[in-house]
Amino acid sequence: MSAQPLRAPPRDEVSAYYDAKTERLLHRYGPGPRVHYHTGMVEEIPPPGLTVEALRVRIHEAQERLLKEMALAVGGWQVGREVLDVGCGLGGGSLYWAAEHKARVTAITIAPAHLPWVRRFAEQAGVAHQVTALLCDALEVPGRECFDLVVAVESSCYLPRREWFRKLRTLLRPGGRVLLTDCFLGRPAMAAPFDRYWRTRIGAVDEYFRAASEEGLRLELHQDLTWRAVNFWTLTLDLLAREREAKLRQGGLGLVGRSQSEREHLRLQQGFLDGGLHHGWMVLRRPR
Repeated sequence: MSAQPLRAPPRDEVSAYYDAKTERLLHRYGPGPRVHYHTGMVEEIPPPGLTVEALRVRIHEAQERLLKEMALAVGGWQVGREVLDVGCGLGGGSLYWAAEHKARVTAITIAPAHLPWVRRFAEQAGVAHQVTALLCDALEVPGRECFDLVVAVESSCYLPRREWFRKLRTLLRPGGRVLLTDCFLGRPAMAAPFDRYWRTRIGAVDEYFRAASEEGLRLELHQDLTWRAVNFWTLTLDLLAREREAKLRQGGLGLVGRSQSEREHLRLQQGFLDGGLHHGWMVLRRPR
């Protein structure tokens, strides 16, 4: 009997998951206006004993570094490009493309709690006229041939690959590109715990390549960034530990051991170290 393909959780479940995390994300990765919730690039092992504020600064710098290098991967930026930011979260990436590259950005999310924050932060950053935030499923984005670039930072793992890439081909203008960054599966045993905690359906790089090719998208670039992602999770683990220590000092009960979040961050980091998981990006192009 052949194995049944894993299914991503229902849209409502993912939406509720991220809605519930909004305040924690603001507390941990804020104050904004560019608030990110994704892996960053860290070159060296962070020194021990960093303060909470120092950890937050390094985490933010690492996340911004990822976006800067993603921009270099597609190159040739022109003022006024139309960009779709898929799974925009609290809007950090959308604000980056608008502010640093003068793009007009459509920022989509399925978490209603994120929308007012994206709009508020866009106002604070002075790019409200360039950023349109929408509550929208990625498979239901309206329009045809209306984007020069689609950016998906750790969001494609929530979507059925063939259907997603088919939709991308219709949204991109001829010659337009997809800039996709995500976690990818290295060993099948890692799929179930990863999917269970992150509410997703992780896939191997080859699955993405195959689905893209079948839907007429050409691979231009693939780069494995795993070794640069490992130490990002060292930073987040240190920050989570500091948060737990602060709660203990405030008299919190039942907080002696690692939290579930800490355990899952550690599992993710270990997966990067032993080949169970990979992190990287790929650039796909719609032919002219």
